[in-house]
Amino acid sequence: MDNIQRFLLELGSGFAFLGREYRLKVGNTEQFLDLLFYNIPLHCYVVVEVKVTEFDPRDMGQLGTYVSAVDGILRSDLDQQTVGLLICKTKDNVLAQYAVNSIRSPVGISEFHLTNLIPEDFRSSLPTIEELEQELK
Repeated sequence: MDNIQRFLLELGSGFAFLGREYRLKVGNTEQFLDLLFYNIPLHCYVVVEVKVTEFDPRDMGQLGTYVSAVDGILRSDLDQQTVGLLICKTKDNVLAQYAVNSIRSPVGISEFHLTNLIPEDFRSSLPTIEELEQELK
């Protein structure tokens, strides 16, 4: 989460960080958005949900709910429609495309690669996935 947060903040000027595990009261429930940004040039909120698992179409339902809730609760008449971004470990592109097509809000799905998040100088000192699996057996 720290690396994703840093990455989005490094995208350039215009992203204002509003919170991590951002609490949003929706009806009688509390929902916690992984990351919430505001894009100043686009005048819109950006909801980021991070999944450490493979993409599941249910994730789009959760993201869509969060995007709609931000639109209904936080967005003013001066703001554009909220954008949602789902970041997951892996995804089946065909399944993801069908899931995105069913959502009316502007959303996107992206994968993260854990090895890209580990600093280069630490990689050689860590066990490989195969070594970990062997040790767990």
